[in-house]
Amino acid sequence: MRSENSNVSSFPNRNGSSVQVGFERKEMERIFNLYGRMVAAGHWRDYAMDMGKDAAIFAAFRRTSERPQMRIEKRPADRNKQGMWTLHGEHGQILKRGHELAGVLAPMERQLMKLVSE
Repeated sequence: MRSENSNVSSFPNRNGSSVQVGFERKEMERIFNLYGRMVAAGHWRDYAMDMGKDAAIFAAFRRTSERPQMRIEKRPADRNKQGMWTLHGEHGQILKRGHELAGVLAPMERQLMKLVSE
């Protein structure tokens, strides 16, 4: 039996808001494609994801105990500024920003091509 007052809602986060930024399936496919190739080349061994109220973050590690070698951030609030995608390097420096994920991942894919050709 169904009650008239039954509602389905998402579980709220710490500050009471239930809005969360996440990756879409095609974005995850693109990111995991790069991650898999870097693992196969022996450069990455682990990853972490964080999906919060302001941003979704994917980080790739050489070893679990180190800081991430690369971090991809999706911040929809910056969509109309320099683009919602940001690629950060190992020391936190911003390597690339843009509106399209493919363009932001290009420096990492070029690095992979160099590693294969050597």
